Amino acid sequence: MIPHDVPSSPRPAAPWRDRLAQYWKLVRGDRPIGWLLLLWPTWWALWIAAGGLPPWWTLAVFSAGVWLTRSAGCVINDYADRWLDPHVERTKDRPLASGAVRGREALLLFAGLMLVAFALVLTMNRLTVLMSVVGVLLAASYPYLKRYTHLPQVYLGISFGWAIPMAFAAVQGTVPPVGWVLFVANIFWATAYDTWYAMVDREDDLQAGAKSTAILFGRHDLLAQALLYAATFAALALAGRQAGLGAYYWLGLAVAIGLVAWEFAIARGRERGPCFRAFLHNHWVGMTVFAGIAAHYALPPLSRLAG
Repeated sequence: MIPHDVPSSPRPAAPWRDRLAQYWKLVRGDRPIGWLLLLWPTWWALWIAAGGLPPWWTLAVFSAGVWLTRSAGCVINDYADRWLDPHVERTKDRPLASGAVRGREALLLFAGLMLVAFALVLTMNRLTVLMSVVGVLLAASYPYLKRYTHLPQVYLGISFGWAIPMAFAAVQGTVPPVGWVLFVANIFWATAYDTWYAMVDREDDLQAGAKSTAILFGRHDLLAQALLYAATFAALALAGRQAGLGAYYWLGLAVAIGLVAWEFAIARGRERGPCFRAFLHNHWVGMTVFAGIAAHYALPPLSRLAG
């Protein structure tokens, strides 16, 4: 009999629960920032392509697909980086780096996630299905670029942004020029915010022999960031003009520019913590741009309200 003043030992977690917890950690289920950074540009495209709220099934497929492909991307990224992550302070405890999950398990999980995503895409039109094959190749090949080039952040922008032309294809059956302009805007934006992320790991990456835009830019990193964000907003302005978006959109862009200025204010010293906060902060940038697009289609023009 256990005395009342002596607590009993907690039961160990069931093995299957521990495995699920490791898989959840591997797909970054506890860190939604990557999913959100992929979701907002996808919604930009869906709303512009549909001229407002898109068809509910298309919205559901692309929203679920964002989570699935981002999760699969995290898995294959950690599989490709299992040689690097144990040497980086921020990543040494990831499931593959620590040995909690084996490489074969990770590959099976990646395949399962991509198969579910592809099954959803099969409910879309032919062009969207064909474009999804390119998306799979982009997601699977991205993690290996940091071994051979200093531009994996650019490739991330291409991979993350491929949902934009796919969204136009799903809604309109074609990809108009505005879809490609939005795609280019996302490439600039993703390169910029992922460079903040790369600046966090720059010293560790240098020691491990990995490559990134943060290493490529060196002491000119902040100038390069300023140019990348300027190109982002220039492309977004062109997209807004092509789509005929009104005052709400331009107000959203203005607020987003202010949010980016705050990122430079906190990260100008290049310390790890502020650079990571600047990276996370881009969620609000993407959301603000989306709010401007959604407001344009959902609300009466500001000129009418003023009158």
